[in-house]
Amino acid sequence: MRIKELREAKGWSQNRLAKESGVSQSFIHALEAGEKSPTTRTLAKLAKALSVSISELLGELDNPKEKG
Repeated sequence: MRIKELREAKGWSQNRLAKESGVSQSFIHALEAGEKSPTTRTLAKLAKALSVSISELLGELDNPKEKG
């Protein structure tokens, strides 16, 4: 997941992301540390707060496969 990378790109602290997303700061910390796994609902809240898609938040490529 790219939560920390996207959060830092906005210049946000974990506390700011918590306020913007409605997800607790302690849970955001645990997600960034790889200690917890988010639900789909939590992913949606974080993606909305960070103005990205869930796919982008997860680090999935949005580019179509090259045709060979």
